[in-house]
Amino acid sequence: MSPATSPRPVAAMRLLVVDGSTGTLGVADARTFPELLAPGDLVVVNDAATLPASFAARTAAGEPVELRLAGRAAEGSEPRFVAALLGAGDYRTRTEVRPLPPLIASGARLFVGDELVAHVTGHSSISERLVELHFSVAEGSEADVWAAIYRAGRPVQYAHVPEPLALWDVQNVYAFEPWAVEMPSAGRLFRAETFGALKARGIAIARVTHAAGLSSTGDPKIDEALPLPERWRVPEETVRLVEATHARGGRVLAVGTSVVRALESASAGTTLTAGEGITHLKLGPGARRTVVDGVVTGVHEADTTHYALLGAFASAKVLENALVLAEHEDLLGHEFGDACLVWGSPVAAATRKALDRPAPVSRREVTQEGRGWSLA
Repeated sequence: MSPATSPRPVAAMRLLVVDGSTGTLGVADARTFPELLAPGDLVVVNDAATLPASFAARTAAGEPVELRLAGRAAEGSEPRFVAALLGAGDYRTRTEVRPLPPLIASGARLFVGDELVAHVTGHSSISERLVELHFSVAEGSEADVWAAIYRAGRPVQYAHVPEPLALWDVQNVYAFEPWAVEMPSAGRLFRAETFGALKARGIAIARVTHAAGLSSTGDPKIDEALPLPERWRVPEETVRLVEATHARGGRVLAVGTSVVRALESASAGTTLTAGEGITHLKLGPGARRTVVDGVVTGVHEADTTHYALLGAFASAKVLENALVLAEHEDLLGHEFGDACLVWGSPVAAATRKALDRPAPVSRREVTQEGRGWSLA
């Protein structure tokens, strides 16, 4: 499948529609998305804004290193992050063939431009190339550090997009809180007028905040572990809207796999609860959903974690047929590609029957407390 090589307007996008219950497939103009939903449905978006998460740095010896932020670490007096280290080069070279970075010891400092310093404070057991760090500037406040981060950083970008991206290229129209290190790109389906069209059809809209993480680091050990732990927040209003939607027989549609992970993490296999936490959840074939009936995502190849999550909504055969149709229709993949809407079997009735028996394990570990994750 060919990748989209630049940001595209919704008018240029198409939407692959998959009914996991019946196996029915179709392709629609992406602008008709509101017409594919029914009155009484609920759409849930991820309002995380995208951080400038790629930094060209150098060691004290002058060796080049890219810092690619993977997410926030535990809160502290300085902005603290987990980051992947890449060697010399930039996005124009495919991530998987980039040179290895130099060995970086705990306590080392990495210099970003003339004002920002990254202090490496620890390494992950996953890989020496996954580190914890915090940023500082000389005699500056936390606000000064954040300002320097935005001046020095740029969006994470990959070689299939040849022209440099600006930060506004990777923001959804409803982006609010700067949590994501890559764009929650399913939201590109939305324009400002999409909200009016949904409201006119009697479709409610809710939000979560989920720190969408990295797609690739070039380190096989890190990439095998993706998605890494990610922070989520589900507000009380969203819980009320989900409960009301299921009570009236409506469907809950997640705009993005990050929304699926946030909502299913907040339910922990039982009842959806408002709150904030860190999730290790990896949904896949056979996993039981308790909140989400369908998902909007990109058109993903079969060896990706996003595609694996779709196995919680549709069978392997249905998803295989959907990919065949996508290839036949020349749909485009990756973050600026076309979109895919996958409906699974409704969860409301199945959940009511299942709550009296233990839930099967679906490779999850959810921490309800805390704002960040550590490498320990």
